[in-house]
Amino acid sequence: MGTLWKGGTIYTMLRDSHTVEAVYTEGGAIRDAGRLDELERTYRGKINEVRDLGGAAMFPGFVDSHMHLIGHGETFLKLQLGGCRSRDEVLEAVKKQASVLPKGMWILGEGWNENEWDDPGKPERGLLDDAAPEHPVLLRRVCRHMMAANTAALQAAGIDDDLPDPAGGVLERDAHGRLNGILKESAQDLVLRAVPGPTDEYLEAALAAAIEDCWAKGLTGGHTEDLSYYGSCSRTMRAFDRVIHGRQKHFRAHLLVHHLALDEWLAAGRGEQIRSPLLEFGAMKLFADGALGGRTALLSRPYADDPSTSGVAVHAEPELDRLVMKARAHGMAVAAHAIGDGAAELVLAHLEKHPCPDGKRDRLIHGQILRPGLVARMKRLPVITDIQPSFVASDFPWVMERIGDPGERLVYAWRTLLEQGIPCAGGSDAPIEKVSPLEGIHAAVTRTKPFQDTVYGEKERLNMYEAIALYTSESAYAGGHESDRGMIEKGYAADFTILRRDPFHEDPDVLLQDIVQMTVVNGNVVYEGRGGSE
Repeated sequence: MGTLWKGGTIYTMLRDSHTVEAVYTEGGAIRDAGRLDELERTYRGKINEVRDLGGAAMFPGFVDSHMHLIGHGETFLKLQLGGCRSRDEVLEAVKKQASVLPKGMWILGEGWNENEWDDPGKPERGLLDDAAPEHPVLLRRVCRHMMAANTAALQAAGIDDDLPDPAGGVLERDAHGRLNGILKESAQDLVLRAVPGPTDEYLEAALAAAIEDCWAKGLTGGHTEDLSYYGSCSRTMRAFDRVIHGRQKHFRAHLLVHHLALDEWLAAGRGEQIRSPLLEFGAMKLFADGALGGRTALLSRPYADDPSTSGVAVHAEPELDRLVMKARAHGMAVAAHAIGDGAAELVLAHLEKHPCPDGKRDRLIHGQILRPGLVARMKRLPVITDIQPSFVASDFPWVMERIGDPGERLVYAWRTLLEQGIPCAGGSDAPIEKVSPLEGIHAAVTRTKPFQDTVYGEKERLNMYEAIALYTSESAYAGGHESDRGMIEKGYAADFTILRRDPFHEDPDVLLQDIVQMTVVNGNVVYEGRGGSE
């Protein structure tokens, strides 16, 4: 017995503008799609439920191709600083938190972004000491490649002014050589190790909150990287199992395996005991560089606004080579964080040297700064680019101050990549950016900030079909599911995102409204929004 879906515009995403009148689902799969009268006749006696879409637009389920699912859930549990418009607001938020927490308890926050402040000064050690003298304080920047810590946090981690920079990291210092509390890249780990570990209940609460919010944003799944951040790969996998299977928070989670978690994951049998159509494991994740905000993304030439640096290579070349070889030894693809063109060049060299296993695809995560020669090399490889369209809205115009005259360099060049035949999948990098796929689609189509007119890189804008495909057919392709997910087609998963308004026939700004009517995973309605229209 199954469900007949009808009464709306059903976009299959098989090709631009292709629609069907109705869809019949059964057992979590699409059994048929086509004309309403034919489906009613063919499945007479089997249809036990009819879902009238009420004129809504129905799509294959939207999937975020790069996110940190538990990290997104933690945004509901930690001090959130993304809305702060000045350093003083950050310090005031810390001071307020200190007033309600017991003495000695850690104050954890995230999301600050000095590029959005009139005064771009960072929340350095001394200022945090004044705001919370009796609490260790740790505040992660929005990019998660930089954090600010106060003296109590540094002392808890055993860090003093004599400590040298760790490999792949930076401990910032003031003019007198004293640590100023700003830690970049691998230096962050020195303090993170001192933070009391999360409980199982905390992980499950964060994961459940994240999934419920994703449903409300129209997401039916996500490719997520969480296994190395919470003390134990195994306990993190248990949290996914308990929430997705045990608590039936149905969400298609595709887990990347950070290289630091790889050995434990292998020892745990590659997670075979918990694998299901809702929970699977993908490529080995590694970081090749940092982020543009903190000037740690590795560029091929110095930063225009700080010629003293070209960024940070997280791994020396021999170590990067070893990691890629290790992934290949275990039959795995590689998903490499590479924002700068210098990092992309390093990664591609090793992917070429150690070919991807047959039937699998490597990933270049972000790929924000590239060069034509690098794109030509990518075309010869089974490599996907995980792009984050919302980065255009958040990074411009300040990012051009970092880069300067781009010359031949390709800057957030999504259309160029697609025209060159490079598969691109769309994600948010949540909690770095908002998890909403609709805001990502808006950024890809308009190349603007929400409700603003300035266009950043007009020639790189995508059309609506291309932008929606990033989160449907292309995300499915990135996860190796191009034959059973990401389209409304017979035999594909019954995952749907249903919108009250049709973005193909309205101004793109409609995507900035709350228009998610329903989210469906495995044939089951997991979220129903409020009725009516905007």
